[in-house]
Amino acid sequence: MQIDWAALGSVFGVSLISTVALVGLFTLGIVGLTKRESAAAQGGSATLAVTGAYACFAACAAAVAYGIYLIVA
Repeated sequence: MQIDWAALGSVFGVSLISTVALVGLFTLGIVGLTKRESAAAQGGSATLAVTGAYACFAACAAAVAYGIYLIVA
């Protein structure tokens, strides 16, 4: 049995980068929703922050759905 170390390293690198990107995107979504709560407490509106948060969550859901599609197909 031989291990293709280059392929293993490639899979590790892509997995690491995609994981960090998804966690960062989800974190941006949470920050956007937090801005909405702080703006509401001050009597303002944070429409752009909420829209960005929902876009971040939608991108995370799309990435997860694409990953599931790759596994199932």
